Amino acid sequence: MLSNSLIEKDRAHYFHPVVPIRAHEERGVTVMQSGKGVFLTDSEGNELLDGFAGLWCVNAGYGHENVVAAAAEQMQRLPYATGYFHFGSEPAIELAAKLAELSPGDLDHVFFTLGGSDAVDTVIRMVRYYFNARGEGSKKHFIALEKGYHGSSSNGAGLTALPVFHDKFDLPMQWQHHIASPYPYRNEATSDAEIIAQGVANLKAKVAELGAEDTAAFIMELVQGSGGVIVPPEGYAKAMQDTCRELGILFIVDEVITGFGRTGPMFGCEHEGLTPDFLTTAKGLTSGYAPMGAVFVSDGVYQTIANAVPEGVPFGHGFTYSGHPVSAAVALEVIKLYEGGMIENSKKVGAYFEAQLKTLLDHPLVGDIRAKGLLAAVEIVTDKSTKTKPAKEMNVAARLAKAGYENGVIFRAFADDVIGLAPPICITETEVDLLMTRLRATLNTLLDLKG
Repeated sequence: MLSNSLIEKDRAHYFHPVVPIRAHEERGVTVMQSGKGVFLTDSEGNELLDGFAGLWCVNAGYGHENVVAAAAEQMQRLPYATGYFHFGSEPAIELAAKLAELSPGDLDHVFFTLGGSDAVDTVIRMVRYYFNARGEGSKKHFIALEKGYHGSSSNGAGLTALPVFHDKFDLPMQWQHHIASPYPYRNEATSDAEIIAQGVANLKAKVAELGAEDTAAFIMELVQGSGGVIVPPEGYAKAMQDTCRELGILFIVDEVITGFGRTGPMFGCEHEGLTPDFLTTAKGLTSGYAPMGAVFVSDGVYQTIANAVPEGVPFGHGFTYSGHPVSAAVALEVIKLYEGGMIENSKKVGAYFEAQLKTLLDHPLVGDIRAKGLLAAVEIVTDKSTKTKPAKEMNVAARLAKAGYENGVIFRAFADDVIGLAPPICITETEVDLLMTRLRATLNTLLDLKG
């Protein structure tokens, strides 16, 4: 049982990310104590099916002793090694080589970060360096999608296009711009082809407005995670990549969520054969067992940057914990799990998961089901024909989160009446059935919304 003193310590001292601060102080913390497979146990002894893999990150599931052993062995042998000053460690070097082998296109160079936010910041700095090195120093503007999420660091949060990450933070900055999300469920376009054409036209229009000579890059998630798990039509990302190449701007893919089996293959880029100039990853890289992110850099971009750095002068970007040997050892062990059957499981069970989710469309409150492998959303409406969203005073997100917990399932209850799902990719079909049963029971607690 959780002691009151721990709750009070949390209330007094732990500044939590992405919560309503005063509401959290009043409510008190929920403490998780242990995990195994797709299940978590809290401090009160309640067992819960983790339908969100921590924060879309525990792809391999909880409790893998081989991963723990790899971390322990590395901590005993060499708990820290810097990547500065020509130093390195065996795990970091092996991981860079392994990631380059797995990556799409010519993303042959890997820069390690602590997570997804600083991976995006790293890309921003590298893009600026790249164009300055090419004598195209006016190329400063970045374009992203509305409803996109690219971290909450000082630069990345401006490319993120969610109001709570901008309000009172003086964001976005003047060089950060957004174009409409594809959002098929709430798009006036009536076909995938129209949505794709719309995206291309919007990107071209924004670049024309800013000037191609002043535009550096376009960044997108392959599935818009925190914006409500918005799945673009097949072919959308490829069309945006082709448009970037046509316009002479860099194409950046944010795979912080979609990487490492989340949508089926190792990387989401594989669905459409994408070859971006940069790719950001984190989360599933270590399955959340240790902090780590990575930026994949294409060979052409890398060579331009490397040739531009004056002889004997350091490239002025890095982090104390870049390529941390313990995190790297964890990542290598986790990748063995992915290659040892979990990627195939994700493809197989992901298809089953999508099919089972669609059975919820008969529920009177379910307006839309959208999924890409083991990444999905359920959008709540009060009128299916008009796609009417619940009134804000109905407090749907908080009610959903509470009811889900009481029904033994954790998911992401987004503020815009969307349930986000991203269970560990080790999930079985039987566990998917259990997730669906608990999810339907949770939805049934909101039937009063229909009046």
